[in-house]
Amino acid sequence: MRAGRGETLIICILLFGSILFGSGCADSGEGKVAKTGNIVKVDYTGKFENGTVFDTSVEETAKEAGIYTEQKNYVPLTFTVGAGQVIEGFDNAVIGMEVGEEKTVTIPPEEAYGEYNETLILAVPLDGLGLSEPPEIGQTFSSPYGKFKVIDVNETHATLDFNHELAGKTLVFDIKLISIQ
Repeated sequence: MRAGRGETLIICILLFGSILFGSGCADSGEGKVAKTGNIVKVDYTGKFENGTVFDTSVEETAKEAGIYTEQKNYVPLTFTVGAGQVIEGFDNAVIGMEVGEEKTVTIPPEEAYGEYNETLILAVPLDGLGLSEPPEIGQTFSSPYGKFKVIDVNETHATLDFNHELAGKTLVFDIKLISIQ
């Protein structure tokens, strides 16, 4: 039995496609590693050295750790590798990872949010804060100079801490590379 022209054409296309796919000329995404400039999606869980979870992109993990909030959208983090969109140690950890790969990295303060800096603690006159009543210890505010936390209040001044809340901390991240664009 002879094949018609249409059947022969379909067979040729299928053979060509299988040769192309099998030779690696078509990008299946397997074996591709993240490098500077790639847009990646990762799931992550951030912990302190004692294992306490402080942030995650995984809803189930947030619930298990007791940090779940309905306001947060639990989706993979998307960023451009090497563009400074995430802390340096996290950026560096993703470089060389393959899609589906998981790893745990420990990031020292100098590659995270920096060392705790005592010079970022300032005593400010209460009347200079522009508040109708004195702030309370523990309150956080945003300003043109960044976020700050009130760490002390007396009759005339409030002491403000402009350090990032994670400054001086070694961070541990569980990272899973979801995709590379």
